[in-house]
Amino acid sequence: MRKAHSSNDDATDRQLLLLIGLVVVLASGVAAADLWHAIDHPRPIPHPGLLALVVIGAGVANRVKVYVRTRSSRNGTTWGEIPVLIGLVFLPHVWVILGAAIGVAIVKIIAGTALHRAVFSVAKEVLTASAASLAITVAGSMLEPGTLAATIIPVALGYAAISLVDDLVFTPVIAVASRSTLIQVFRKDLGDRMIAHAVRLATVLYVVEVLASGASPLLLGFVPLLIACLHLWHSQQLRTKEERRSWRDLATTTEELSSVELTQVLHVAATQGARVFSSDVVEIDLTASGIDRVVRAHGSEVVYDGPGPRKFAGVGAITAELETSDRSYQAGELVLGFHGRVKLNEFEQYKLKTFAAALCTAIRNATAYAELQRLNEQNAYDAAHDPLTGLANRRELYEHAALHFQGNTEDGVVALLLIDLNHFKEVNDTLGHAAGDAVLREVARRLADAAAPGDLVARLGGDEFAVLLVNLPTPALATHRAKTMLATLEGSVSVEGMQITVEAAGGIALAAGSGGVNELMRRADVAMYQAKRAGQQTATYVHAQDPADIGRLALGGELNRAVAEHEFVVDFQPIVDLGSGEVVSAEALARWHHPEHGYLTPIEFLQTVERSGRLQAFADAVLDQALDASDLWREAGFDLPVAVNVSPRSLLDPRFPETVLARLRRHAVPADRLIFELAETLTLSQLDVVGKALTGLSEAGVRLALDDFGTGVTPLSVLSHIPVHQLKIDREFVGAVQTSSEASAVIRSTVDLARSLHLTVIAEGVESEPQRQALWSLGCLAGQGHLFARPMSAARLLATLQRGTAGRPGVLATSLHEGGAVVRMSRRRSGGSGRSALPHLPA
Repeated sequence: MRKAHSSNDDATDRQLLLLIGLVVVLASGVAAADLWHAIDHPRPIPHPGLLALVVIGAGVANRVKVYVRTRSSRNGTTWGEIPVLIGLVFLPHVWVILGAAIGVAIVKIIAGTALHRAVFSVAKEVLTASAASLAITVAGSMLEPGTLAATIIPVALGYAAISLVDDLVFTPVIAVASRSTLIQVFRKDLGDRMIAHAVRLATVLYVVEVLASGASPLLLGFVPLLIACLHLWHSQQLRTKEERRSWRDLATTTEELSSVELTQVLHVAATQGARVFSSDVVEIDLTASGIDRVVRAHGSEVVYDGPGPRKFAGVGAITAELETSDRSYQAGELVLGFHGRVKLNEFEQYKLKTFAAALCTAIRNATAYAELQRLNEQNAYDAAHDPLTGLANRRELYEHAALHFQGNTEDGVVALLLIDLNHFKEVNDTLGHAAGDAVLREVARRLADAAAPGDLVARLGGDEFAVLLVNLPTPALATHRAKTMLATLEGSVSVEGMQITVEAAGGIALAAGSGGVNELMRRADVAMYQAKRAGQQTATYVHAQDPADIGRLALGGELNRAVAEHEFVVDFQPIVDLGSGEVVSAEALARWHHPEHGYLTPIEFLQTVERSGRLQAFADAVLDQALDASDLWREAGFDLPVAVNVSPRSLLDPRFPETVLARLRRHAVPADRLIFELAETLTLSQLDVVGKALTGLSEAGVRLALDDFGTGVTPLSVLSHIPVHQLKIDREFVGAVQTSSEASAVIRSTVDLARSLHLTVIAEGVESEPQRQALWSLGCLAGQGHLFARPMSAARLLATLQRGTAGRPGVLATSLHEGGAVVRMSRRRSGGSGRSALPHLPA
């Protein structure tokens, strides 16, 4: 790329030299013709004073210019036509041409202009003056002497000849130097040039007429003042237009710098910077900010993007620091490179400073975005992978398996292999945890190497692994593939010079048509323990041997009695503000007070209730008890919302929303005092249906919480389909918050997500004060667990609230901060849509 850069510069230089050489050759030929004509038609030598005026006039006119910089060249327009045309009217032409050439040469010598430029300027002056001489001579020979036309027409044609030849000579040079087309150069400021030409021609005609008519020379006294005013006006016009154009280019470029992708920012700045500042090269050096990167552009082409240092080797380089106004952040340097020496004027310096500030801000934003993106990707990776082995974790396994249940993959037959290492505790106890970790890493490596393409190997925790087997042509091949994977673990593992034999048991479960990932995991777990009890390497789940299913069949026959005898009771566990210790709500937890088996939890009987057709009666009983408890607490001065778990099957009933609202009216409980907790493990097809019911309830004021957040398979899908107000972090992550960076990452990402959506985060299973403080430091504001209180009846919870802690009713723990202030949030969303205003839990 650097070679291409050099070849482009060399090609431009060669073209310029060729053009200059052509002009010089033409001028030499024209000068020779002028000289031959002067010898062939001798004329008296004019007065030396008049010749001196021509020389001085040409020199002054070519010295006083309106300059426009193009890269390292300064191109200007002059008033040189005036002294040349006046001289051609009254003096022998060859002497005027000679005097004008001498005047220009003197000016270039005094200014120290480079030789090739000085020669070019003198040659151009010879060509333009000769063209004017020819035009005046030809026109004068065709007109009757002594008439006004004989004066005006030759002068006008002479001026046109000067302008035409000047454009023919100068336009190609400017086009090559600026890498523009001839049309672009010719059309630039064409209107202003035409006005200037008209004014100059009028000035020449006036002076010639005054001198030719023999009028008083005093009539010429105001001409210098007129020329000065016109020169200033022309200068101001060009400068204003150039500044407007420059600001417009700068604004456009600054707008294009709004990208958050660093490479795009640097490439736009480098390529557009050359146009904005008319420079040969633009370099952006980021090494000062700790990034070893240099971007260099030549015109509209990026010719280098890589490590430093800078390589620009031109004569002139102007550097601007890329830093904030308070110098708290420095991104690097911006370098404008020129192949000649250039000094920026005050306006260009201010423009450069503005551009550098905008570029610095863009680089800072892009760098910050890239770092944020990297952290997000790292957090996402950490949240989905086991830090010890690098395998997928439980969350990733659940999400991957859920794709099968949602029908989003073409994985054929899918099965889950659950693996547990036998006697692994002995390794930890005998050789220490470091040796145990080494064994786990080796097991993970072997399982990953043995996995077929598409299979997902995960570590669930401890010595438990899982493999999601996909693309099985037939279910029977699940057992064969599982045995193949477990066979790779039979070889001994070398740890601290010792050879350790790894034994494992595996349970296989085929993906069922219903029940989701949790049911698949449960069945694999049942099969694994069957293998352990039988002393086998593997076992496959068989429905008839599932003790849980057999138990559910027995419970199903007792449901009618349980509903009639009111055996379903509700306990309540308080939810506490982690900072202040104040109770902010309570969760209703249903129990079956079975006469033989004692208290059964929903895990033991809920599926039986859902399949029995008695779900509505069960849900009504739980809701009535929860609303009665809310009444009881409110009458005692504790206005606590109550959270009730709701089954997705209930939400599929179109009558459910109206039933809930009717019960709220019957108990005179405000809708915003009721919170429905929903399991996160919903399928997309369920979401489409239950979303309508939940939206209706939400618009009525009922609030919604997403339970066990972080263990489900489609959290973002759930959040996009239903109007959630709260997220409840599963106790699995809460229990590991102090020891697992993965758990902390999940909680932190959940809190960040909740903040962005204006949701409340509640931690489940808070068991210790260190856990509480760790959760508080991660931004979680509320929690429930045995640290504060176990589930209890409504009356007992009321007594606990009245007793309080340290003389503060309604408080179950000491405050973590001054004053024990509770963070208050609005009770309901605004407008019933969007993620505005959650309910942080009012006390």
